[in-house]
Amino acid sequence: MKLVILKNNLKNALDAVSHTVGDNAGLPILKNVLIKADGGLISLSSTNLETAIIKNVAGKIIEEGSFTLPFSLFNNIIGNIQNEKIDLEKKGSSIKIKTDNYEAVIQGVSADDYPIIPKINNRSECIEIEGNILKEILNQVVTAAQVSELRPEISGVLVDLESSAVKFIATDTFRLAEKTIYESDFKNQFSKGMKVIIPLKPVQEILRVINEKAPIKIFTDGSQILIESDGLELITRVIDGKFPDYIPIIPKNIETEINVDRTELMNALKLASSFSSKNNEVRIRVGTDGKMMEIYSADNALGENKYLLSANISGIPVEVSFNWRYFLDGLKNINSDSVTIGLQGDVKPSIIRPSGDKSFFYIIMPLTN
Repeated sequence: MKLVILKNNLKNALDAVSHTVGDNAGLPILKNVLIKADGGLISLSSTNLETAIIKNVAGKIIEEGSFTLPFSLFNNIIGNIQNEKIDLEKKGSSIKIKTDNYEAVIQGVSADDYPIIPKINNRSECIEIEGNILKEILNQVVTAAQVSELRPEISGVLVDLESSAVKFIATDTFRLAEKTIYESDFKNQFSKGMKVIIPLKPVQEILRVINEKAPIKIFTDGSQILIESDGLELITRVIDGKFPDYIPIIPKNIETEINVDRTELMNALKLASSFSSKNNEVRIRVGTDGKMMEIYSADNALGENKYLLSANISGIPVEVSFNWRYFLDGLKNINSDSVTIGLQGDVKPSIIRPSGDKSFFYIIMPLTN
């Protein structure tokens, strides 16, 4: 194997695969990065046996081949090289790195010993979404997901494809977020519906590595999912299990509806957090005037806090306690100036959505004594 690669191209590829480099004492080769030059393509790959990332690199192939190198050492060298053009050449059991004024030899391991990177053979069916749209969707729902060893089926994001819509849903049982996109925002080449649960860590990797300016293709064979974009492939196992039936908990009989400025409400919650109790409790109070809502918090050792907001309120007076962190998470990724909050008393789930937009909602459970 003999290659000529520009430093920036090589460094970008190393950054892309960095988070899936494994750390397994029983399989030390996972700490290596796989370099392949084959069929006119140069690629770097890493895997932790659950998720793998492959990133294509622009460069000149003088001699095809493949090899693996310790990622940490290789990445450190490439990051500190000052020259733009880098020569890589395999010599026996090592790789020679050379520039105009620098030379190093790194001991590596044969590519034959590296775990096989899984593939999805059926590439005829996929969803195609623009990178900026997918990133916005995942950011809106991912905060509601949390890894659970007892309930692995909620440890990720459910992708639920119907004929004319795709839903992305996440929950940790205390809150739930759902975002729906319609035909105008994606292309569907699946012949029928599809449901897969992408684990939380791979979702976070997708957010890190996808190109917002490029289209994203999503493939699945039922046990794995492949995200492909701009010379990059991320493939991961999906979660084996049935996502909870959350439809029954979506609030349907709203007793109190509040329309309020999103930024001001976020500021009120941040102020209230300074006086909240150990369980992050803040209270929302709504009176009979239909024009003001109150955010209240108190701590015996610190004092109390009250913030009044102008709002458009309909329905009955109510006082409900929430975890302010969870409530704030629901507001952060709403892109409208105002939000609509639907309350069902102080024990049933409440719903938050952008005012005038039904494509996204966030459900949060009240705190009860």
